[in-house]
Amino acid sequence: MPTALAVAGAASWLWLGMVLAISFLEAPLKFRAPGVDLRTGLAIGRLVFRALNAAEVVPALVIALALVTAQPDGTSLAAGAVAIVLLALQLIAVRPLLSRRTAAVLAGEDGPRSKAHLWYVALELLKAIALLVLGIAALF
Repeated sequence: MPTALAVAGAASWLWLGMVLAISFLEAPLKFRAPGVDLRTGLAIGRLVFRALNAAEVVPALVIALALVTAQPDGTSLAAGAVAIVLLALQLIAVRPLLSRRTAAVLAGEDGPRSKAHLWYVALELLKAIALLVLGIAALF
């Protein structure tokens, strides 16, 4: 296995761990904690996801650079590209919508639940699958 592909695999496992820990563990659990109402949960979530998304850019860049230099198989290349594109969609298309909704709720406005949240979760699930595929493909 070329070193660059091993680096891409390692970065994918790291990134996957971040996504699983925050998006699929911390995010839903914070709303179940005693005393955490919607406004508090959203305020915490905004900070946590801003940090997560900023941190995700690092393994995304490492994967992109590693895959460009590794001459990987089609599976590794496709899975890495999908993960990076999904992150870009989250950052460019979905996060601004979620940020507006969070700001409105924190300002005391009431309104319908945002469908952007469902899009974010769907993209997060697909991104996790892509990272898992990349991690496994890089091992073999």
